[in-house]
Amino acid sequence: MAKSATEHLADDRRQRLDLANATWQSGVPGTGDVQIGFIDGYVALRDRRTPDVPAVIFSPEEWRAFVDLAREGEFDLT
Repeated sequence: MAKSATEHLADDRRQRLDLANATWQSGVPGTGDVQIGFIDGYVALRDRRTPDVPAVIFSPEEWRAFVDLAREGEFDLT
């Protein structure tokens, strides 16, 4: 499926985010190394141990869907 012009603009904006200015939050110490950051209306997800590795960037709608699926156990390891 082809992307609309709006989707292309959103992708371009997402790729140009300066995550150095993000507000990063960590989970409970000792339970994981995931951090989430908030920047310009987006949510970024990264590994605290390797902050220089590119983060995964979510729109608010994508983040909500990700969180909902995680709560439903979609990503649980068997």
